[in-house]
Amino acid sequence: GSGTFYQTREPVGMLRLLPDVIRPNDEPALLVLKDMHKYLDDSFVLRLTRDLLNQIRNTKTTMVILAAEFKLPKDIENDTAHIIGGYPDEKEIASILQETTTELLKHNKQIKISLDPTEKDKMVRSLKGLSIQQIRNIISQCIIDNNTLSISDLSVIEGAKKKIYDQEGFFEFCVSEQEDHIAGFDNLKRWVQERRDSFNNGGPANLPPPKGVLLMGVQGCGKSLAIKVIAREFSLPLYRLDLGRLYSKYIGETEQNLQKALLTTAKLSPLCLWLDEIEKLFAASAGDVDGGVSQRVLATFLTWMQERQSNCFIAATANNIYRLPPEFLRKGRFDEIFFVDLPDAANRLVLFNIHLKKRGLDPARFDINKLAAAATDFNGAEIEQAIIAALYRASMEKQETSTQHILEQIQTTKPLSVLKAEDITALREWAKDRTVPA
Repeated sequence: GSGTFYQTREPVGMLRLLPDVIRPNDEPALLVLKDMHKYLDDSFVLRLTRDLLNQIRNTKTTMVILAAEFKLPKDIENDTAHIIGGYPDEKEIASILQETTTELLKHNKQIKISLDPTEKDKMVRSLKGLSIQQIRNIISQCIIDNNTLSISDLSVIEGAKKKIYDQEGFFEFCVSEQEDHIAGFDNLKRWVQERRDSFNNGGPANLPPPKGVLLMGVQGCGKSLAIKVIAREFSLPLYRLDLGRLYSKYIGETEQNLQKALLTTAKLSPLCLWLDEIEKLFAASAGDVDGGVSQRVLATFLTWMQERQSNCFIAATANNIYRLPPEFLRKGRFDEIFFVDLPDAANRLVLFNIHLKKRGLDPARFDINKLAAAATDFNGAEIEQAIIAALYRASMEKQETSTQHILEQIQTTKPLSVLKAEDITALREWAKDRTVPA
C-alpha cells in the first residue's frame, strides 16, 4: 500500500516511527523521504538514520531520499546509490507543450496557436534545460502576453531562460546572434556551414558531430560574437560556463563544483558550451599557489573534453596563447583552432556599416571609405566606440553626427594594435603555422 504517515513532518519523530511500520517479513516496501538531506547535519538525526539503514539492510525495504542536490554525510554516502534525474527531453517537452496549450484553450477559446511543425521543433529545442513547471510557466506567459503562441515567442523563452540561469549555478544562458552581425570570419563561417546539420540528424550517419573550436587572437575582434553566431547556425542553445564561480575557498569544493557543472552539461545536451578567455581560468601553473586545485581542475576538464559522450559543442576563446596550458592545444581537444586577426580594409567597411546601423544612423550619409582608411589597425570594438563617442560629441554640439565627428574620434584614439604592437606581432608569428585564419 501507499500513503503519508501521521506526524512525519518532523525528522526525529518520523525516524522513531518508521521502525514500527517496516515489514519484518519478505514483503517489499519503499520509504520516500522528501528533502531529508537538509536535516542530516544534525548528529542525532544522522544517528537515527544510520540505525534505520542497518535495520532495513537485509530486508526488501528501500529508502529513497528525494533532493535537489546530492549532498549526504560520509557516514551514509557509501550505503547509497546516486541516481540523477535529467531535465525533460525533447519528446517530453513536446508533450508538455501540447498539454499546456490544450489546458489553456479550454479556459480561453480566443487563444491562437500559430506554429508549423518546423517552428514547433525550434520551440521545443529552445525549452531544453528547463523543468516541467518552468516550461508550463513560460508557455503560459508567452500566451498571456498577446493570446497567441508563435515563433516570435522564442525571444520571450530566451529571456526567461537567461533570467533563470543567471540566478542558478555556474551557467549563463546567452542569446545567439545572426551571421550578418559580424564582419569577416569567412573560413570559420564555411567550416560551420559544412557541419551545421550534424546536430539535427541531417549530417552524414558515419560522422560524429564536431567537438568544438578554439578562437584565439587579438582582443576586440569579435571572437565572442562569432561564438554566438556558431550557436545560431548549429541551432544549439548557448550556455556560458562561468568557471570563476567554480572556484571555492573550501578544500575539495572546487572539484565538486566542476563535477556538478559537467553533469549539468550532460542534462542540457545538445548544447553549445562557451568557455570565455580560458587562459585566465586554466593558466599554466606549478600548482603550488592553490594547493594543486588548478591542476586537478584542469586534468578533470581535459579528460572530460576528450571522453565526453554527450552532444556538447565546446566554443572557447583565448587572447593570450602563452598563458594557455599546452595540453589544451593537443589534437582531439578541439576540431580546429582559428586565429582572429585585426579586420582588413574590406571588413572595416562592413564594420562601419554594421555599427552605424546599430546606432540608428544611415551609412549612406557617411564617407565610409574615408573612415575605413583612417581606422587602419582598429579592431571592431574600437570602431564601435569611435561611433559612440562621435554621437556624444554631436549631441553636445546639438548637431547631426557627421563623418567629421567620427574622424576626429578615430584620430584621437590610440588603438590596441599600437599600444601592444610587440605582443600582437609575436601572436601573429606564433599563429602562422599552428592555426587557421578565421
